[in-house]
Amino acid sequence: MSFALHYCLAMILDLVVGDPRWFPHPIRGIGTLCQWFERLARKTLGDGRSAGALAFVGVLGVTVVVVFATCSFLHKYTPWLEIVMAILLVYFGLACRDLRDHSMAVYAALEQHHDLTTARRALQQIVGRDTANLDEVDIARGAVESIAENLVDGVLAPLFWGIVASLWGLPTTISAIGLAATGVFFYKVINTMDSMYGYKNSRYLLFGRVAARVDDLATFIPARLSVPFLLLSALLLRLDVMNGLRICWRDRLEHSSPNGGHPESVVAGILGVQLGGAATYFGKTVIKPTIGEKTRIITRDDILVANRLLLLSSLLFLAAGLLIRELILRAVL
Repeated sequence: MSFALHYCLAMILDLVVGDPRWFPHPIRGIGTLCQWFERLARKTLGDGRSAGALAFVGVLGVTVVVVFATCSFLHKYTPWLEIVMAILLVYFGLACRDLRDHSMAVYAALEQHHDLTTARRALQQIVGRDTANLDEVDIARGAVESIAENLVDGVLAPLFWGIVASLWGLPTTISAIGLAATGVFFYKVINTMDSMYGYKNSRYLLFGRVAARVDDLATFIPARLSVPFLLLSALLLRLDVMNGLRICWRDRLEHSSPNGGHPESVVAGILGVQLGGAATYFGKTVIKPTIGEKTRIITRDDILVANRLLLLSSLLFLAAGLLIRELILRAVL
């Protein structure tokens, strides 16, 4: 039961505090580590896959060892401090409040001031596409797509890998929440490397392939688990569950990512809007497959509904994960 309490405290911290800009976030440190290992790998092995693999293993290994060793050391000498540290590390690995705040900044610019310039700048914080020439519909679409996809990357997948890691054991060496913190950062490192190395351009096409493929594997299960939790959230919010299920079944693979289409298609169906389509990256227009049906024009209010789905599905996922973990432990022990 103590693990459940500790894990919930980390989630509460994320929902209440978010990610203050003034605080040195560990994920930014991982980004710096990625840059250092990239320079080392390219200098040592060139620009191909082997260099990318070296950087990937280096960043992942250093981060996981540091998190595990820190929690293990504190567990041995000051167990209460290990609990505090592990809760904070799990909290740092979650981004529910941060995603909500960024998307609501887009909504506020559109709703209160009809300020497209501010809305574009706010959207640029959570998407990779060029936002300079987007109209209000495209801005709202980008925000909803980001909420749907980052629900998995920023919340569900870290929670999933934290719970999986907590089941490994080693009770005399490290606590369950310490293991969970290690699992959360195991995923966050992989996801961060994908965001930094996974570009499909000449510089990263080969170098970033290992990071991109491993991220696809690490996100595979959480992305598919997002579907029932989004549908259950839609049911509780009295939204269109059946259309969400129908569109997901039809369009879940209509995405460049093997995982991104699952949450996006469910959200598109629940809202009754169309996502995907044309987007501009680094000055080049990319035509993506459309997801959902254009039964109506997407509006800024859809950002509000998408955020309700984000919050409720995250809480339901956390509760279900803790329950399943408890059942597994009872069955094994």
